[in-house]
Amino acid sequence: MKEIFKQLIVDSQQREFGDIVQRDYQIPLDTKKIVSLIGIRRSGKTWLLYDLIKKLRERIPPQNIVYINFEDDRLYPISLKDLDALVQAYYELYPDKRDEKVYFFLDEIQTITGWERFVRRLYDTLNIQLFITGSSSKLLAGEIATALRGRTITYEVFPFSFAEYLRYRNIEINLYASKSQSYIKNAFATYLVEGGFAEIFDEPPDLKRRILQDYLDLIIYRDIVERYRIKNHTLLKHLIKYLFVNIGTLVSFTKLYNDYKSMGYRVSKETLLEYVGYLEEAYAIFSVPIFRNSVKEEQRHPKKIYAIDNGFKSLFDAFLSQDYSKLYENLAFLHLRRQTSQIYYFKGKQEVDLYASLQHKILLNVSYQIDDSRTLQREIEGLMEGMEWFGLDRSYLITADEERIIEKDGRTIEIKPMWKWLLEGVE
Repeated sequence: MKEIFKQLIVDSQQREFGDIVQRDYQIPLDTKKIVSLIGIRRSGKTWLLYDLIKKLRERIPPQNIVYINFEDDRLYPISLKDLDALVQAYYELYPDKRDEKVYFFLDEIQTITGWERFVRRLYDTLNIQLFITGSSSKLLAGEIATALRGRTITYEVFPFSFAEYLRYRNIEINLYASKSQSYIKNAFATYLVEGGFAEIFDEPPDLKRRILQDYLDLIIYRDIVERYRIKNHTLLKHLIKYLFVNIGTLVSFTKLYNDYKSMGYRVSKETLLEYVGYLEEAYAIFSVPIFRNSVKEEQRHPKKIYAIDNGFKSLFDAFLSQDYSKLYENLAFLHLRRQTSQIYYFKGKQEVDLYASLQHKILLNVSYQIDDSRTLQREIEGLMEGMEWFGLDRSYLITADEERIIEKDGRTIEIKPMWKWLLEGVE
């Protein structure tokens, strides 16, 4: 194993990375903490590591940098007892580096049971700046929260945001220039349906679909079926399809359990909830509770389900033209989720799609079209009720194209196009 590590170390130090699209993450190169990147597979965690390595090479020798991908087949099978060979291999290659600070980038290290013990030892005993990645929120909520408490700073990595997508396409973000707006709107029409996984951006339509399906299969089988030894593959696949088709919809798991029972599935409600939990751990879906003053109250109500990427919905739903509002709402959720995990929906006499507490509280409804006066009235009434409940004087109604301000009873509702709302503050 030591000789394999030596080969991987030298190979990574000789690799040239070329141009890398800048993502909107401010990740420190030097900190007293272990830097952890977590997020769904293929969201760009590895390329963020490459970008950090590229920046480091501008000021330190490449020999001070180690990158290892623990899903490399040359390391299979690898266990906790093999990890010390990595340290031995490095210092045998470069014995003089024991007196210098070095940088270890450990990609997908969560595949090794007990990995956190190795990382903690390196952090506590050697002059090593550590960067680790993983594809499960359990990396954050479980191992890191217990074994590495106080030692880490964690960043969640998502597929490309709309602003990052425009950067990839070299489209100028100027919200006041007509030409720029034309390019932005054209790009938004594609991004809305196809999503933000960078690998599909330049591929033909049939290949884009295949790549997204491969991503989903990888999540299902490696992150869920293998890890949790799921036997009921048919139920899991049906559940995934149901959740992706119904993004932005209230889901009662009690009703869903009864529906599956009536279809002949042998499943308990606890198993169904476990499967949903596994999908959340893999960052495939998110569940959003109603806003209430107690957790017990929240649990009594249905949750809204959102997907990590709009592209996954297109795998199962051939009638997207009838469901743009849900794609819009999912983008709005993801825009907020990149900034906070504290997101809710509100329901009084009317429902408000999303409420989040950022630097300031934000309340918004999403409606693809508000041409119908009854639709507009319903959206306004919901926001007015929500603003009164939360003590806010401003809220948002996100639409396809309309932009104006409604003043009512001393409160303001800003109606904005989705593409513009996603880019505000980005210029």
